[in-house]
This record gives sequence, C-alpha cells and structure tokens, in this order.
Amino acid sequence: MTKPAKKVVLGQPSWRLASDKVELFVTETGGHVGPVTFSLRGRKIKPYSVAPWAQEKTDPKLPPIIKALRGDFFCMPFGGNAKPFRGEKHPVHGETANAKWSFGGITSHDGRTCLQLNLDTKIRKARVDKRIGLVNGHNAVYCQHIVSGARGPMNFGHHAMVKFPDCPGSGVISTSPFAYAQVYPGAFETPENRGYSQLEAGARFTSLEQVPTVFGTTTDVSRYPARRGWEDLVLLVADIAACPTAPAGLLGNELKAFAWTAVTFPKEGYVWFALKDPAVLRSTVFWISNGGRHYPPWNGRHVNVMGLEEVTSYFPDGISESVGENLLSAQGIPTCLRLDPARPLVVNYITAVAPVPRRFDRVAAIKAGERGVVLKSASGLAVTAPLDTALLFSQL
Repeated sequence: MTKPAKKVVLGQPSWRLASDKVELFVTETGGHVGPVTFSLRGRKIKPYSVAPWAQEKTDPKLPPIIKALRGDFFCMPFGGNAKPFRGEKHPVHGETANAKWSFGGITSHDGRTCLQLNLDTKIRKARVDKRIGLVNGHNAVYCQHIVSGARGPMNFGHHAMVKFPDCPGSGVISTSPFAYAQVYPGAFETPENRGYSQLEAGARFTSLEQVPTVFGTTTDVSRYPARRGWEDLVLLVADIAACPTAPAGLLGNELKAFAWTAVTFPKEGYVWFALKDPAVLRSTVFWISNGGRHYPPWNGRHVNVMGLEEVTSYFPDGISESVGENLLSAQGIPTCLRLDPARPLVVNYITAVAPVPRRFDRVAAIKAGERGVVLKSASGLAVTAPLDTALLFSQL
C-alpha cells in the first residue's frame, strides 16, 4: 500500500481523501477533518470554518487544537478538562484532538474510499482508530472512531464547526426532537477575561426560537448569524423515543433510532446536516461563536461560526464534571459511558449536504428512504439525498 504524501493545507500537514463528489483533508495534528469541499450541481460548497489564525505565527504555548482549529474533530474526553480525574490530566478536548495521528492506509473498492488513521493515547491508554469514508455519488462524509483497550468512564463527542454567510439569519438551524434544553449553567465567558456572553446562564427552554438572555428578553438561536460580539453555549438532549428510525444494517429488519441536526441556507440553495446514533451521542451542543472572545488568538475575529457538536458529556466542562453527579445525570441523562477493554466503543457520525429549492425554509424532518434520506421542510417541500444510513450502526 502506497503511503500518500502529506500536504500543508492552511498551515497544517494533512492527508487528502476524495471521491467524485467530495474532497477533504485531515490534519496530522488532532485529526481535524477540514477543509471539506462538496460538489453540488456544479458548485463548490465549503461549509466548515477554519480558524482565521491558521497560517499566522502564534504563541508556542497555544494548544495544538487551537492552532489547527477547523472542520470537525473527535474529542475524548470532550471539553475543557481543567480538573484532573483520578490522576488523569487531559488537554482541552483530549489527546484525540491534539496529538499526532499515524497513517494506517487508504482502501478503495466498489466506489467506496476510506482513510484510516490511528492513535495510541497515553494519559488513559487506549487505541483509537479513525476511519473517514466517502462513497461515489454521495455528498457525505462517513466518520467512525473505534476506541479499544481502555477501561473506565469517559465522555466524548464530535466537534463540527459550520461557517455561516456574513448576513444576519442566513442559516436556519433545526434538530430532531429534544427532551431537554439548557443554556450553559456557568460563566461561559467573563468580561474580566475579555469574553462576553448574552444568554442567561442555566436557563432552560423548550424552543430554539425563545431562549432567555441576561437582558430579561428572549432570542432566537435557530437563526444565525446573530448577536455579534457575544459567545454562548447551549445543550439539547435527544428525545430518542421521538427520533426517526433507519435499518440497523444490511442483515435483518431491525430498525434503530437516529437523531439529526441541520442548517438550511435558503439563499445559497443547500442544507448541511448531520446524523448520529443518540444512544451513543446523546446530546447536541451549540457553540455560538460570533466575536465574543477578545483574548489571543481570537481577538474578536472568530465570527459567524456555530459549533454543532454531537456529544455524550456534561456541557463542555470535561471528564471530571461529566463522570461525577451533575445537573444532567441527576435527571437520568447520560453524560459519560463506561469503556470496557473487552468491548470496543464505536462512534459513527455522518455529515452531508443536499441541494434545496429556494422555498425550502428549514428542515422539519429527516426520514430514512430507499435511496437515502428524505429531508422535509416546514414549508411542505421534500428532497432526497443519497446516503447509506446503515453506516450509522455498522463498521466502515
């Protein structure tokens, strides 16, 4: 097997993977998937953000994750990890988002191509296998992480970051049904550290369109960009019983629930969406980043970005807070899973784009169909996107 040469892309040595519809790069440091280019009816769509400082000279003490910051990456443990857990002191979002990955190979057959990388973590010993798959004819990225050899409780998640056109409300965010929603209950940013948040800390809500703010009003977090100059975070817990279902694999007739997150760009004529198994990734974090951080290297210029992060975690606090009793676990909401060396943890995640007509206002539902998934809009329109939903529940 020939090992492809790494290419420096926006400041980071990266491996390239491509199909007839998608071209993407994966950074050696942190395994960040980005940039990603989708070919959509003759157009090139690049939905993910890349940090504006990617090619700048930055403070050598900057964590590798912040220097490389782009696209989507796998976090284990998810979050800040400021507090050690049983002697383990993990970096922000874990070694998986900071350490250097090793090349494992690229395989191609039957129109399917897969890049394989691996990482041996040191703080909690484990092997993590990363598989990024593309399928000809699909405007989708199939992502899988297999964690083996580890023991004990762990929180984790995916950290996709979507870049919105610089026009207020250019994107409309929607999700599958959620059972619980809350603004981050602590101080997400503080003025003394030159960071600013607008949403009311700890406020619970039932609609994305009415989220309490510190001003005694409500704001609509489903339409973005909005609230320039602020940095906020909310978490939604999937309502598994109300989620749509898809075949669990090619064998048998078992159906399994899947959850989704979507952003509709009506003027741009496409939808970005993500699918997950909510039994593995229970919650969705919205990191709403619109210029509210004025400390280096952010300096108020990280704008029009929303992290749509699929996690099993207690907000972005880290492993100690996620493993211990917290506001979510006290209500029966899992914020970690227990790793077992005899049973590898498999985390599957699919992101994709699909063209939509101008009157397609927002995604109201995503259903599994015979040829992929059907996206239905609140305005009554429907489009079909070629997709293999069985890859949410099986190995690449």
